Amino acid sequence: MTDIPENAPQSAATEAPPVQDAPAKPVAKKKERKEDSFPVFVIKLVLIVAFFRSFVFSPFNIPSESMLPRLENGDYLLAAKWPYGFSSYSLPFSLPLLPSRIMAGQPNRGDVVIFKAPPGNDVDYIKRVIGLPGDTVQMIGGQLHLNGTPVPKVKVDDFVIKVSANTSCIAPEFEAVEKDGTPSCHYPQFRETLPGGKSYNVLDLGYRPQDDTPPVIVPAGHVFLMGDNRDNSMDSRFPAVEGGGIGLVPQDNLIGRATIVMWSTDGSANWFLPWTWFTALRANRIGGTF
Repeated sequence: MTDIPENAPQSAATEAPPVQDAPAKPVAKKKERKEDSFPVFVIKLVLIVAFFRSFVFSPFNIPSESMLPRLENGDYLLAAKWPYGFSSYSLPFSLPLLPSRIMAGQPNRGDVVIFKAPPGNDVDYIKRVIGLPGDTVQMIGGQLHLNGTPVPKVKVDDFVIKVSANTSCIAPEFEAVEKDGTPSCHYPQFRETLPGGKSYNVLDLGYRPQDDTPPVIVPAGHVFLMGDNRDNSMDSRFPAVEGGGIGLVPQDNLIGRATIVMWSTDGSANWFLPWTWFTALRANRIGGTF
Protein backbone atom coordinates (compact mmCIF):
# COMPACT_ATOMS: atom_id res chain seq x y z
CA MET A 1 0.00 0.00 0.00
CA THR A 2 1.42 3.41 -1.02
CA ASP A 3 1.69 6.03 1.64
CA ILE A 4 0.64 9.61 0.82
CA PRO A 5 2.68 12.23 2.50
CA GLU A 6 0.83 14.40 4.92
CA ASN A 7 1.94 17.57 3.17
CA ALA A 8 0.95 16.42 -0.35
CA PRO A 9 -1.18 19.03 -2.23
CA GLN A 10 -4.93 18.32 -2.49
CA SER A 11 -6.37 17.42 -5.90
CA ALA A 12 -8.48 20.05 -7.71
CA ALA A 13 -11.29 17.52 -7.67
CA THR A 14 -11.60 17.79 -3.96
CA GLU A 15 -15.33 18.43 -3.23
CA ALA A 16 -16.09 21.95 -2.09
CA PRO A 17 -18.41 22.45 0.82
CA PRO A 18 -22.04 22.31 -0.34
CA VAL A 19 -23.79 25.62 -1.08
CA GLN A 20 -27.15 25.90 0.55
CA ASP A 21 -29.94 26.51 -1.96
CA ALA A 22 -31.86 29.77 -1.56
CA PRO A 23 -35.42 29.16 -0.50
CA ALA A 24 -37.77 29.10 -3.52
CA LYS A 25 -40.11 32.08 -3.82
CA PRO A 26 -43.75 31.10 -3.82
CA VAL A 27 -45.29 31.54 -7.27
CA ALA A 28 -48.13 34.04 -7.13
CA LYS A 29 -51.33 32.28 -7.99
CA LYS A 30 -53.13 34.13 -10.74
CA LYS A 31 -56.42 35.36 -9.44
CA GLU A 32 -59.38 34.42 -11.50
CA ARG A 33 -61.34 37.57 -12.17
CA LYS A 34 -65.05 37.19 -12.53
CA GLU A 35 -65.13 39.91 -15.15
CA ASP A 36 -63.02 37.74 -17.43
CA SER A 37 -65.76 35.13 -17.68
CA PHE A 38 -67.92 35.04 -20.81
CA PRO A 39 -71.31 35.25 -19.03
CA VAL A 40 -70.20 38.41 -17.20
CA PHE A 41 -68.98 39.88 -20.50
CA VAL A 42 -72.38 39.20 -22.06
CA ILE A 43 -74.17 40.79 -19.10
CA LYS A 44 -71.99 43.88 -19.37
CA LEU A 45 -72.61 44.11 -23.10
CA VAL A 46 -76.37 43.85 -22.61
CA LEU A 47 -76.28 46.59 -19.96
CA ILE A 48 -74.21 48.89 -22.18
CA VAL A 49 -76.56 48.37 -25.14
CA ALA A 50 -79.62 48.89 -22.90
CA PHE A 51 -78.13 52.12 -21.53
CA PHE A 52 -77.27 53.39 -25.03
CA ARG A 53 -80.73 52.57 -26.39
CA SER A 54 -82.49 54.05 -23.36
CA PHE A 55 -80.60 57.31 -23.01
CA VAL A 56 -78.61 58.07 -26.19
CA PHE A 57 -79.86 56.68 -29.53
CA SER A 58 -82.30 53.95 -30.47
CA PRO A 59 -83.19 52.46 -33.88
CA PHE A 60 -86.74 52.40 -35.23
CA ASN A 61 -88.24 51.13 -38.46
CA ILE A 62 -91.06 52.67 -40.48
CA PRO A 63 -93.86 50.17 -41.21
CA SER A 64 -96.37 52.48 -42.95
CA GLU A 65 -96.74 55.42 -45.35
CA SER A 66 -98.26 57.94 -42.93
CA MET A 67 -95.08 60.05 -43.03
CA LEU A 68 -94.67 60.17 -46.81
CA PRO A 69 -92.92 61.92 -48.45
CA ARG A 70 -90.28 62.31 -45.73
CA LEU A 71 -90.28 58.70 -44.57
CA GLU A 72 -91.02 55.62 -46.65
CA ASN A 73 -92.16 52.18 -45.60
CA GLY A 74 -88.94 50.22 -45.03
CA ASP A 75 -86.83 53.10 -43.71
CA TYR A 76 -84.77 52.53 -40.56
CA LEU A 77 -83.80 55.56 -38.51
CA LEU A 78 -81.97 56.57 -35.36
CA ALA A 79 -83.83 58.59 -32.76
CA ALA A 80 -82.10 60.76 -30.18
CA LYS A 81 -83.43 59.83 -26.74
CA TRP A 82 -82.37 62.87 -24.69
CA PRO A 83 -84.07 65.94 -26.29
CA TYR A 84 -87.37 65.59 -24.41
CA GLY A 85 -86.08 63.97 -21.22
CA PHE A 86 -86.67 60.43 -20.02
CA SER A 87 -89.67 58.50 -18.74
CA SER A 88 -90.51 54.84 -18.24
CA TYR A 89 -91.28 54.73 -21.99
CA SER A 90 -87.59 55.46 -22.63
CA LEU A 91 -86.60 52.18 -20.98
CA PRO A 92 -86.59 48.68 -22.51
CA PHE A 93 -90.08 47.16 -22.35
CA SER A 94 -91.31 50.44 -20.79
CA LEU A 95 -90.14 49.28 -17.37
CA PRO A 96 -91.93 51.39 -14.71
CA LEU A 97 -88.72 52.50 -13.01
CA LEU A 98 -89.19 56.25 -13.49
CA PRO A 99 -92.28 57.63 -11.70
CA SER A 100 -92.27 60.76 -13.87
CA ARG A 101 -90.33 62.36 -16.72
CA ILE A 102 -86.88 63.59 -15.73
CA MET A 103 -84.77 66.23 -17.49
CA ALA A 104 -87.92 67.14 -19.45
CA GLY A 105 -87.46 69.19 -22.62
CA GLN A 106 -90.05 70.95 -24.77
CA PRO A 107 -90.37 69.77 -28.40
CA ASN A 108 -90.35 72.30 -31.21
CA ARG A 109 -93.00 72.67 -33.89
CA GLY A 110 -91.93 70.60 -36.86
CA ASP A 111 -89.96 67.99 -34.89
CA VAL A 112 -90.47 64.42 -36.09
CA VAL A 113 -91.03 62.41 -32.92
CA ILE A 114 -91.37 58.79 -31.87
CA PHE A 115 -93.88 58.16 -29.08
CA LYS A 116 -96.12 55.60 -27.43
CA ALA A 117 -99.50 55.97 -29.10
CA PRO A 118 -102.61 56.49 -26.96
CA PRO A 119 -104.85 55.00 -25.78
CA GLY A 120 -102.91 51.75 -25.27
CA ASN A 121 -99.50 53.41 -24.91
CA ASP A 122 -97.87 50.18 -26.05
CA VAL A 123 -97.12 50.78 -29.75
CA ASP A 124 -94.45 53.09 -31.17
CA TYR A 125 -95.73 55.71 -33.66
CA ILE A 126 -93.93 58.45 -35.54
CA LYS A 127 -95.52 61.82 -36.44
CA ARG A 128 -94.66 65.50 -36.74
CA VAL A 129 -95.23 68.02 -33.94
CA ILE A 130 -97.75 70.61 -35.14
CA GLY A 131 -99.24 72.14 -31.99
CA LEU A 132 -97.68 72.91 -28.60
CA PRO A 133 -99.45 73.61 -25.28
CA GLY A 134 -101.69 76.66 -25.68
CA ASP A 135 -101.86 76.44 -29.48
CA THR A 136 -105.18 76.28 -31.31
CA VAL A 137 -105.04 73.83 -34.22
CA GLN A 138 -107.63 73.52 -36.99
CA MET A 139 -107.87 72.20 -40.55
CA ILE A 140 -109.97 74.28 -42.96
CA GLY A 141 -110.39 73.05 -46.52
CA GLY A 142 -107.24 70.94 -46.27
CA GLN A 143 -105.09 73.83 -45.01
CA LEU A 144 -103.56 73.84 -41.56
CA HIS A 145 -104.40 76.80 -39.31
CA LEU A 146 -102.41 77.62 -36.17
CA ASN A 147 -103.83 80.10 -33.67
CA GLY A 148 -106.28 81.36 -36.27
CA THR A 149 -103.62 81.94 -38.96
CA PRO A 150 -103.32 79.81 -42.13
CA VAL A 151 -99.97 78.02 -42.38
CA PRO A 152 -98.40 78.76 -45.80
CA LYS A 153 -98.85 75.83 -48.20
CA VAL A 154 -97.24 76.02 -51.66
CA LYS A 155 -97.63 73.49 -54.50
CA VAL A 156 -94.36 71.86 -55.59
CA ASP A 157 -93.53 69.02 -57.98
CA ASP A 158 -95.41 65.76 -57.49
CA PHE A 159 -93.85 63.21 -55.18
CA VAL A 160 -92.85 60.15 -57.21
CA ILE A 161 -92.25 56.79 -55.56
CA LYS A 162 -91.58 53.45 -57.25
CA VAL A 163 -93.99 50.58 -56.75
CA SER A 164 -92.26 47.86 -54.71
CA ALA A 165 -92.93 45.09 -52.22
CA ASN A 166 -93.32 47.85 -49.62
CA THR A 167 -95.25 50.33 -51.73
CA SER A 168 -98.40 50.32 -53.83
CA CYS A 169 -100.44 53.27 -55.05
CA ILE A 170 -103.26 54.38 -52.77
CA ALA A 171 -105.69 54.65 -55.71
CA PRO A 172 -105.56 53.96 -59.48
CA GLU A 173 -105.64 57.70 -60.22
CA PHE A 174 -102.09 58.01 -58.83
CA GLU A 175 -100.61 55.14 -60.85
CA ALA A 176 -98.03 55.96 -63.53
CA VAL A 177 -95.29 54.34 -65.61
CA GLU A 178 -91.89 56.01 -65.96
CA LYS A 179 -90.03 56.31 -69.28
CA ASP A 180 -87.93 53.25 -68.44
CA GLY A 181 -91.10 51.22 -67.81
CA THR A 182 -90.91 51.37 -64.01
CA PRO A 183 -94.36 51.43 -62.36
CA SER A 184 -94.68 54.27 -59.87
CA CYS A 185 -97.08 56.46 -57.93
CA HIS A 186 -97.39 60.23 -58.43
CA TYR A 187 -98.83 62.15 -55.48
CA PRO A 188 -99.65 65.90 -55.26
CA GLN A 189 -97.04 67.50 -53.00
CA PHE A 190 -96.99 70.80 -51.11
CA ARG A 191 -94.44 72.76 -49.09
CA GLU A 192 -95.69 73.78 -45.65
CA THR A 193 -93.92 76.33 -43.42
CA LEU A 194 -94.69 76.58 -39.71
CA PRO A 195 -94.31 79.69 -37.54
CA GLY A 196 -90.62 79.86 -36.72
CA GLY A 197 -89.59 78.88 -40.25
CA LYS A 198 -89.59 75.07 -40.16
CA SER A 199 -90.52 73.79 -43.66
CA TYR A 200 -91.34 70.29 -44.89
CA ASN A 201 -93.33 68.63 -47.66
CA VAL A 202 -96.79 67.12 -47.24
CA LEU A 203 -99.07 65.10 -49.51
CA ASP A 204 -102.63 66.18 -50.27
CA LEU A 205 -104.55 63.51 -52.15
CA GLY A 206 -107.84 65.36 -52.44
CA TYR A 207 -110.67 66.18 -50.11
CA ARG A 208 -111.18 63.94 -47.07
CA PRO A 209 -113.39 64.44 -43.99
CA GLN A 210 -110.29 65.22 -41.89
CA ASP A 211 -109.59 68.25 -44.12
CA ASP A 212 -112.14 70.18 -42.05
CA THR A 213 -111.91 69.91 -38.27
CA PRO A 214 -113.12 71.96 -35.30
CA PRO A 215 -110.53 74.10 -33.51
CA VAL A 216 -108.63 72.22 -30.81
CA ILE A 217 -106.75 73.94 -27.98
CA VAL A 218 -103.71 71.91 -26.94
CA PRO A 219 -103.70 71.52 -23.13
CA ALA A 220 -100.64 71.77 -20.91
CA GLY A 221 -98.34 68.76 -21.06
CA HIS A 222 -99.63 67.62 -24.48
CA VAL A 223 -98.80 67.98 -28.17
CA PHE A 224 -100.84 67.88 -31.38
CA LEU A 225 -99.23 65.49 -33.89
CA MET A 226 -99.91 64.89 -37.59
CA GLY A 227 -98.53 62.70 -40.36
CA ASP A 228 -97.06 64.36 -43.45
CA ASN A 229 -99.25 62.11 -45.61
CA ARG A 230 -102.26 64.14 -44.54
CA ASP A 231 -104.92 61.96 -46.13
CA ASN A 232 -103.42 58.66 -45.02
CA SER A 233 -102.55 59.24 -41.37
CA MET A 234 -104.47 58.48 -38.18
CA ASP A 235 -103.22 61.23 -35.89
CA SER A 236 -104.34 63.95 -33.45
CA ARG A 237 -107.20 64.95 -35.76
CA PHE A 238 -108.93 61.73 -34.66
CA PRO A 239 -110.00 60.63 -31.15
CA ALA A 240 -107.70 58.19 -29.36
CA VAL A 241 -109.11 54.71 -29.98
CA GLU A 242 -107.37 51.36 -30.35
CA GLY A 243 -106.36 50.89 -33.98
CA GLY A 244 -107.50 54.41 -34.84
CA GLY A 245 -106.55 57.97 -33.97
CA ILE A 246 -104.26 59.09 -31.18
CA GLY A 247 -105.91 62.27 -29.93
CA LEU A 248 -103.78 64.78 -28.06
CA VAL A 249 -100.58 63.03 -26.99
CA PRO A 250 -99.11 63.51 -23.49
CA GLN A 251 -95.53 64.74 -23.62
CA ASP A 252 -94.66 61.94 -21.19
CA ASN A 253 -95.30 59.54 -24.10
CA LEU A 254 -92.49 61.02 -26.20
CA ILE A 255 -89.59 58.62 -26.70
CA GLY A 256 -87.21 60.52 -28.95
CA ARG A 257 -86.60 62.79 -31.93
CA ALA A 258 -85.83 61.38 -35.38
CA THR A 259 -82.28 62.31 -36.43
CA ILE A 260 -81.04 60.30 -39.43
CA VAL A 261 -82.07 57.48 -41.79
CA MET A 262 -79.49 54.72 -41.39
CA TRP A 263 -80.95 52.05 -43.73
CA SER A 264 -83.76 51.65 -46.23
CA THR A 265 -85.14 48.64 -48.07
CA ASP A 266 -87.86 48.24 -50.68
CA GLY A 267 -89.09 45.03 -49.05
CA SER A 268 -87.90 42.61 -51.73
CA ALA A 269 -85.05 41.11 -49.67
CA ASN A 270 -85.09 37.46 -48.62
CA TRP A 271 -83.23 36.49 -45.45
CA PHE A 272 -82.15 33.22 -47.05
CA LEU A 273 -80.75 34.95 -50.16
CA PRO A 274 -78.05 37.31 -48.84
CA TRP A 275 -77.45 39.06 -52.17
CA THR A 276 -81.02 40.35 -52.11
CA TRP A 277 -80.18 42.34 -48.97
CA PHE A 278 -78.23 44.65 -51.27
CA THR A 279 -80.47 44.60 -54.34
CA ALA A 280 -83.34 45.71 -52.06
CA LEU A 281 -81.26 48.55 -50.61
CA ARG A 282 -82.43 52.13 -51.30
CA ALA A 283 -78.98 53.67 -50.85
CA ASN A 284 -80.12 57.15 -51.90
CA ARG A 285 -82.22 57.39 -48.73
CA ILE A 286 -79.42 56.60 -46.28
CA GLY A 287 -78.07 59.60 -44.41
CA GLY A 288 -81.17 61.76 -44.74
CA THR A 289 -81.61 64.01 -41.71
CA PHE A 290 -84.56 65.86 -40.20
